[in-house]
Amino acid sequence: MLRIKRTYDPAARADGRRILVERLWPRGMTKEAVAADAWMKDVAPSTALRRWFNHEEERWEEFRRRYRQELAATPGAWQPILDAQRRGTVTLLYSAHDVRHNGAVVLRDFLAERAAAGPRGAKRQGHRPVARARRARKSTAKGRAA
Repeated sequence: MLRIKRTYDPAARADGRRILVERLWPRGMTKEAVAADAWMKDVAPSTALRRWFNHEEERWEEFRRRYRQELAATPGAWQPILDAQRRGTVTLLYSAHDVRHNGAVVLRDFLAERAAAGPRGAKRQGHRPVARARRARKSTAKGRAA
């Protein structure tokens, strides 16, 4: 299960693995108060995109489009979250005041789509599963078409 939650809300046992998905540390928060198991800055929107968006609601759709492009280009940044989610509940922590228009919402939706796609989702992004690549080479070595 994949959830999102503000860093300013108290941690709960039901949160499971808590991952901070912001490039900047939440203002005024201590490590103890955030209670994050990991801080994954690289999965957050780029600094340029975050500054451009500036939490202006009229820019939301374009922000979503651009951020999803950034995510699609960096599967190594978000794949560990999908892996953790397969083992149990993961809560993505964000610090924005707007609970409907923030990077964690886009990231959660993006990851939910990838999880639903399964292995095919990885192939669609241009990543070929390793086992399949080995089989193709082995078949070619035997003289069969790959």
